Amino acid sequence: MHIEQVKTGKHRFTDLLLIADPDRHMIDRYLDRGELFALYDGEELKSVCVVTAESEMLCELKNLATVETAKNRGYASALIRHILDICRNRFSVIQAGTGDFPKTIRFYEKCGFTVSHHTPDFFTDHCPEPIYEEGILLTDMIYLKQELLQVKNRPAKTSC
Repeated sequence: MHIEQVKTGKHRFTDLLLIADPDRHMIDRYLDRGELFALYDGEELKSVCVVTAESEMLCELKNLATVETAKNRGYASALIRHILDICRNRFSVIQAGTGDFPKTIRFYEKCGFTVSHHTPDFFTDHCPEPIYEEGILLTDMIYLKQELLQVKNRPAKTSC
């Protein structure tokens, strides 16, 4: 397994990114200003994510998507651990916004994130089409965050 930062040709990953964010227009807006990371197992792409700098101290995980046949195999967790290590050297806090789907929220919490705040009716008010996760209509945007405190000679602990 290896992770690459993709610097050119990021739009070739749009089809996979659409799994986590079905709004192509939104993806285009953050993909161009964000850093894209791709996780491969051998030569096969398994998971991608986009991270944006929101301020000097805050970065945001904008999209985390895994190939359908590779879900629940630890690829997204490995990618998050890699992102946390990279972001720890540049930012104080990382946040992620996701739909109000309990399974996804538990995943981020397992990775060391805590619920920060939410935006009611975000998906119903801002998305052109309803978004469903395993048959559940997403309505609210849930923001989770994690402090990125760098402790010399000791890696941060996450359990994801």
